[in-house]
Amino acid sequence: MTLLYKIGIFFYSLLIRLVSPFNEKAKQFVVGRKNWKEALHSQIEKEARYIWFHCASLGEFEQGRPVIEEIKQQFPEYKIVLTFFSPSGYEIRKNYDGANIVSYLPMDTKANAQAFINMVKPEKVFFIKYEFWYFYISELKNQNIPLYLFSAIFRENQHFFKNTPWGKWFRKALFQFEHFFVQNKTSAELLKSIGLSNISVSGDTRFDRVATIARAAKEIPIVNKFKGNSQLIVAGSTWKPDEELLIEFINQNKDVKFIIAPHEVSAININRIHQLLTKPAISFSNINENEIDLYQVLIIDSIGLLSSLYQYGNLAYIGGGFGVGIHNILEAATFGMPIVFGPNYKKFKEAVDLTSNGGAFSITNFIELNHTLKQLTSDKKVLYNAYRISKDYVGKNVGSTKFIIKKVFNNRVL
Repeated sequence: MTLLYKIGIFFYSLLIRLVSPFNEKAKQFVVGRKNWKEALHSQIEKEARYIWFHCASLGEFEQGRPVIEEIKQQFPEYKIVLTFFSPSGYEIRKNYDGANIVSYLPMDTKANAQAFINMVKPEKVFFIKYEFWYFYISELKNQNIPLYLFSAIFRENQHFFKNTPWGKWFRKALFQFEHFFVQNKTSAELLKSIGLSNISVSGDTRFDRVATIARAAKEIPIVNKFKGNSQLIVAGSTWKPDEELLIEFINQNKDVKFIIAPHEVSAININRIHQLLTKPAISFSNINENEIDLYQVLIIDSIGLLSSLYQYGNLAYIGGGFGVGIHNILEAATFGMPIVFGPNYKKFKEAVDLTSNGGAFSITNFIELNHTLKQLTSDKKVLYNAYRISKDYVGKNVGSTKFIIKKVFNNRVL
């Protein structure tokens, strides 16, 4: 099985290289790992004590960030190495000042794992949510370096829990971890079913992150003026299928204001949204304070504003639910917003929980969207009940970061 894994890594690397001239993300993947040894060596301080965090992409980084920043605050004697697998995480966070070194993770080969770990010499290692790289895990165990997995979530259909040759081989990697910090009891029970006991149900560190974001939300006075006395729906990280439904609703309703913050902020996409709207709309970059009252829709054509925009909304629509899955709903929930999204949400525990409790609502078509938005905007009791559920849900789930720090550092909290 190890040989098959090596072959798989080889062909994956080859495929990425073959498509890199034609695909920007693949190109970044290849170029970012070029001469990685020299780049890393030039940044390593020989006498420094390092803790290594690895995450797949941007979403996992947001889960890891509270733990990174808590360690930086409580244990300044450590320096942080942060690695990403995906360009979509690295390219956005390569200048993150909470880490001393930010790098791509070299491909998972035995030679790369040994070289990387021997160069960094981490005292502790944290993988976030679901990263399982065989040779890195094995080499850390060989060198007796403790490896922790946090904000982890496991599902019954994963390889680890299948009695296939591949499943049994992959399962061995789990026994190399020092401790698992999982999001829920189901994950803990699955790990116990295969003989593991080094498990804590500590929740999801994203709750700590969004609570911090809410406290640090920037005031945007012109958005407050745009809202005025109207109800405001904030549509965040939307894709084309989301936007088509939302715009149909907007074009039929004049009493509710909208902010649309699309996932894709290219000029072409922003222009497409403008052309579909029949109601008066303005892009954020063209906003004029003296004329803002004339518009019903504000389109955000830049990144970095969304988490602060939620504070002005009465309810949120989160995009992605008609694709591979919804985007982050917790940034909206922390402000107590009722949340609406498409049908592909069941891989996200917080979305399942809030839908079950009445703080979030899933829709599959325009009829359902129309009914849900009209009910929430016209019935103050329904709106407030959903607000309370969302707000309380986040409040009850903060604290995972401090739990992890206490456990890992043997209750030594400064």
